[in-house]
Amino acid sequence: MNARTRAWAWQGAAVLAVAALAWWFSRNLSANLAARGMEIDFGFLASRAGFDIPFRLVDWDGSYSYGWALYVSGLNTLFASALIIVLASLLGLLLALMRLSGNPLAAGTSRTTVEVVRNTPQLVQIVFFYIAVLQVLPPMRQSITWFGTIFLNVRGLYVPAPSGTLYNWILGATCALVVLAAIFWRRLGWQQVPRLVVLPPLLVAGAIAACLTAAWDIPSLKGFNFTGGTRVPPELLALVLGIGIYTSVFIAENIRAAIEGIHHGQAEAARSLGLSSNQSMFLVVLPQALRILIPPLTSQYLNVIKSTTLGAAIAYPEVLQIFARTVLNQSGRAVEVMTLVLGVFLAVNLLTSAAMNAWNRHLALQGR
Repeated sequence: MNARTRAWAWQGAAVLAVAALAWWFSRNLSANLAARGMEIDFGFLASRAGFDIPFRLVDWDGSYSYGWALYVSGLNTLFASALIIVLASLLGLLLALMRLSGNPLAAGTSRTTVEVVRNTPQLVQIVFFYIAVLQVLPPMRQSITWFGTIFLNVRGLYVPAPSGTLYNWILGATCALVVLAAIFWRRLGWQQVPRLVVLPPLLVAGAIAACLTAAWDIPSLKGFNFTGGTRVPPELLALVLGIGIYTSVFIAENIRAAIEGIHHGQAEAARSLGLSSNQSMFLVVLPQALRILIPPLTSQYLNVIKSTTLGAAIAYPEVLQIFARTVLNQSGRAVEVMTLVLGVFLAVNLLTSAAMNAWNRHLALQGR
């Protein structure tokens, strides 16, 4: 038997072992449920929910089904994850650059921040922001105000909300254009230009154009509450700040290690060509460091998505809080509910991992 045949034989044996284990678990589960007069049935997803979800991105009321509740809470999870990833990435880059700047004050501040944040529990930081920071903010009539349009108080952050047909068309067209450009990069003849040089500015330009053409709904205090605009609840703010800052220190260390993995001659060559220190960092060093950075960055992003379940501790309506608690308690379908929750996180993480791996392959191909 040659090496190739042996490899296929071992892989076949591993697949059979996993299949046998899965069959044993499913048979054991079915037998235990049957002994209690129960069976696996996902038909409960069509039942009326009858409860409220205080924060949602789409329409919701108690007349909607459990299945729609899974969709609404799933969107809340994705929304929080996206905000956290953006905050953690930007703050991590800032901390890494401060650490490498050579300025003693900036380097010391970055080092202290990293050591303090990464050596304290993540859940404690979330609860700290929720109780010790956001719950001591002033009441609505004494809100902290910026530019007369943004208000921060104990009930959350009130910001202007864009709307309008032209806004929706421009923003949608920009996103579609960016996606199509990324897909047909080589056919457009742009393969010699890094995607990071064109696509983010294109997306930002489209977002700015959409915002300039939008009809803005400004929040205003009327009576005992704000009307207009959009309210970001304190639960979401605490979750984003807690996980975002916690994750940023690990991303900062990953970025610092990736930058230090690039030979110092690269920066020296850039400066000899007349580039400033900032230009050499952002145009020469960081693009090369991305090839080292993507794998550990992927792990941090996946951890962020899973860590959003900590929002249940402060009642943020994400998947675990809404579906694995409220829906489970009402329906009594523990096996089905937990299977769906696991499936949601597995699907989201696999898609995120696939996107990051595709980006990693693209950067690796450029380096050959």
